[in-house]
Amino acid sequence: MAMWIQAQQLQGDALHQMQALYGQHFPIEVRHYLAQWIESQLWDSVELDNPAEEAKAKHLLDSLMAELQRKAQHQVGEDGFLLKIKLGHYATQLKGTYDRCPLELVRCIKHILHSEQRLVQEASCGSAGQALDSLSQRHQQINQAFEELRLATQESENELRKLQHSQEYFIIQYQENHRIQAQINSLATLPLAERTPRETTLQSKRATVEAWLTREASTLQKYRLDLSEQHQKTVNLLRKQQTLILDEELIQWKRRQQLAGNGGPAEGGLDVLQSWCEKLADMIWQNRQQIRRCEHLTQQLPLPGPMEELLSKLNSEITDIISALVTSTFIIEKQPPQVLKTQTKFAATVRLLVGGKLNVHMNPPQVKAVIVSEQQAKALLKNESTRNDSSGEILNNNCVMEYHQATGTLSAHFRNMSLKRIKRSDRRGAESVTEEKFTVLFESQFSVGGNELVFHVKTLSLPVVVIVHGSQDNNATATVLWDNAFAEPVTLVFFIIGDSFQRISILLHCIAF
Repeated sequence: MAMWIQAQQLQGDALHQMQALYGQHFPIEVRHYLAQWIESQLWDSVELDNPAEEAKAKHLLDSLMAELQRKAQHQVGEDGFLLKIKLGHYATQLKGTYDRCPLELVRCIKHILHSEQRLVQEASCGSAGQALDSLSQRHQQINQAFEELRLATQESENELRKLQHSQEYFIIQYQENHRIQAQINSLATLPLAERTPRETTLQSKRATVEAWLTREASTLQKYRLDLSEQHQKTVNLLRKQQTLILDEELIQWKRRQQLAGNGGPAEGGLDVLQSWCEKLADMIWQNRQQIRRCEHLTQQLPLPGPMEELLSKLNSEITDIISALVTSTFIIEKQPPQVLKTQTKFAATVRLLVGGKLNVHMNPPQVKAVIVSEQQAKALLKNESTRNDSSGEILNNNCVMEYHQATGTLSAHFRNMSLKRIKRSDRRGAESVTEEKFTVLFESQFSVGGNELVFHVKTLSLPVVVIVHGSQDNNATATVLWDNAFAEPVTLVFFIIGDSFQRISILLHCIAF
């Protein structure tokens, strides 16, 4: 319970991060009223990647239900009656969520407790005060930008609806003009005395409608241009926000992950980064749909002007942005061991930070892992033509991405990989096998928007050294420690192939060898 007491003292951005850990998957009220019991349980003793541990997880779930029911029964008074109902509801809700997957409950609570502990430690570290202030300011800047984007997106949605209504009325009046012309043509068979007055009236009416159509066509064109300018400003804001999140925040997380391999502080959770990436995905997708609706309106009613070219450019830009977001957020959450021994089991986890928001999990993609040499990795990073040959054989190297509803994460857990064999390059002189570096390449393919956009994504692990005997471990460890300490910043290589309706995007990212 001591940690929960400290967690309640958090302020500012740290408090918001702590609150974001909770939701329907695990209500904060349960954490509050069962704080002592929760912190006394041995959650870390459960191996999440071991299906045999499900019985232990089921016991913890049943104990949690019993503790909630016991807590509810002890409530008295009017306020106690309401709390009793609420706690009983939470017990039913949690049992319904986790009864078939108790390991997910353990995963959820472990994630919450570890995140709380990190936030409390950061807040209690006096020397980190200035860093936390800076972090809070940066997070505030990002959140303010999201609010600006939300308002801009809502405004353009309102303007788009106005444009659509104006255009629909214009088309009605255009058809009315044709109907009047048809009436005038039908008068040709009437006697002149009868035809003239009726024709004069119709001609006057047609002239009025045509004058209105001319003015309204100019107005519609101006509406379209104004809306395209508004979309261009929003696209620029989206690109700026995405650069801040992907090229700074995510890169810093990856650098912390690398330094953690040398015994540095843990890289921290991905919850805040995922929430930002999901907000970005939502904003980008909304604006992309708006731009496509503008294109449809333009095709429905062609008018002289540069609109088709402007909208095509906007569509291309916003598609590039979402392609960069999706491919950049395919990351390695848990790196494979950097000293890799053949014939030995190892694990890794890859995660797509925007998978839940874009409903990628509706058709779960499969991820494949292969090991490649340093030369092959450099060729991939430089976009040089290279065959997809591997430098070895990894057993159990295919895994389907799973969506964990409790945490909102889409990830693939490689639990039982094993490097069966390795193919080394020719060595010269005094070069040792413990100086030769490889990397594990993870790749997948998935689509969003009903196969409207197809993504082929790749990500490279930190450099690994392959050994075959325990006596090589020290020298191999020295190689990776040096690399982790002095590697250059993460290198991003991004390119797109395809037309505006179907794009294949590839992102390769790893620490420079």
